[in-house]
Amino acid sequence: MGFFYCRTKLSFTRWNADWKNATALYEQAAVGYRFKKENEKAKEAFEKASKGQEMISSPWDAAKHMESAASLAKELGHWNEVSDFYRKASELYRECGRSQPASDALGKGASALEDTNPDEAVRLYIDACEILEEDGKEQMAFDLYRAATSTYVKLERYTDAATLLLRWGVAADKCNAVNSQCKAYLSAIIIYLYMHDFQQAQKCYNDCSQVGAFLSSDQGRCARKLLSAYEEGDIEEIKRLAQPSPITHLDHVIIKLARKLPTGDLKELEKEEDKETLDENDLT
Repeated sequence: MGFFYCRTKLSFTRWNADWKNATALYEQAAVGYRFKKENEKAKEAFEKASKGQEMISSPWDAAKHMESAASLAKELGHWNEVSDFYRKASELYRECGRSQPASDALGKGASALEDTNPDEAVRLYIDACEILEEDGKEQMAFDLYRAATSTYVKLERYTDAATLLLRWGVAADKCNAVNSQCKAYLSAIIIYLYMHDFQQAQKCYNDCSQVGAFLSSDQGRCARKLLSAYEEGDIEEIKRLAQPSPITHLDHVIIKLARKLPTGDLKELEKEEDKETLDENDLT
């Protein structure tokens, strides 16, 4: 492939033709290697075919080939390449002005990496959400938010999960998806309660209640009852609320957390509240 290194000696037409010819050969090789299950060689051929399509100003085909290379990298267990290739494919789709396939590529990468590199998976999911949001397609990002939240919960990164749920609520608000917005807010409150952080759960509820739709929703009423049960130390009521109620219509990972409530000693919460009251009354 010596012509790649001496293209300055060639006319643009000749150089472009050489890239076209080489790309066609790489594409044929990639398909042949994949058919013969020679995945390493197929992956490399798809990489080169992608580069060729990029050089002849065909980013859509370049992205498709890069996705094929990423899929083969997944089969080979080359996890760093999985992330790199899907990110590259996403960039190429964005060059075409296509936000949906650009986001989908990152989503595929995230899904492939959930077990082996969940931190990178979450980053990919969030980046995929941002691509859609930048294009005013918030509602199409909901499944990505759901997957990212689930991954955070599996990682026991509960604060991050709650923060992401609140962000999901904002995205839902932008596209008037009121039910999804209210579910996201209730889910965030449940996560704070699962962390046994009643103060943060209460603050979250107060903030979310600034949204009238949440305050008057089934989810808002459920959150209010849940917090009241915590304040009263009513364990039975807390457990009852996790049964048939708005909670049972939330995502599965949130339902599982809700059914484990309360996770700490409610008497300790009373002591903390009493201490706060004393502090407020201490004028010295």
